[in-house]
Amino acid sequence: MADEGDVLKNLDDGNAANAGNGADNQPVAGIISQYVKDLSVENPKAPDSFKWRQQPEMDVQFNIASRKISDELNEVELKVTATSKTSEGTAYIVDLSYCGLVGMRNLPEEQQHAFLYAEAPRILFPFARRVISDAVRDAGFTPLMLDPIDFNGLYVQQLQQKRAQEAAAGQAPAPGGEG
Repeated sequence: MADEGDVLKNLDDGNAANAGNGADNQPVAGIISQYVKDLSVENPKAPDSFKWRQQPEMDVQFNIASRKISDELNEVELKVTATSKTSEGTAYIVDLSYCGLVGMRNLPEEQQHAFLYAEAPRILFPFARRVISDAVRDAGFTPLMLDPIDFNGLYVQQLQQKRAQEAAAGQAPAPGGEG
């Protein structure tokens, strides 16, 4: 009875298809390394900006880019720009380029794209968020705590917008056609 539930026996049932051949054929993706590629902190109105009492308006912009390094290695760049302004002027600007080296093997193209533009930024964001918070604090201001971002939701939304645009373009009459 104990032999029936023996996991090792069930895995090695003599079937050659189940036997490992040493080939690395399983899909895998992950962050190999992460780093600050570029960081700029501007405090253009210091020391006057420290006296301002008006609630600042925050403008936070995100951009995600990817570039192929080799067949199995990509660099994903999460670029974040945070600007704090009041009617009296710009209090600070933080520009961060936070990157990760992403290794991927044996993944279909659409899964690679989704990993590079949704999952990798999700993994990198908490670290970029800390760098920005520290930079704002080190510039003499209250640390900026960025809200979490649903990178997967944004990715799906952008794919849907792209498909809708392509569908609309495909339905439009060809230039020079009857009309």
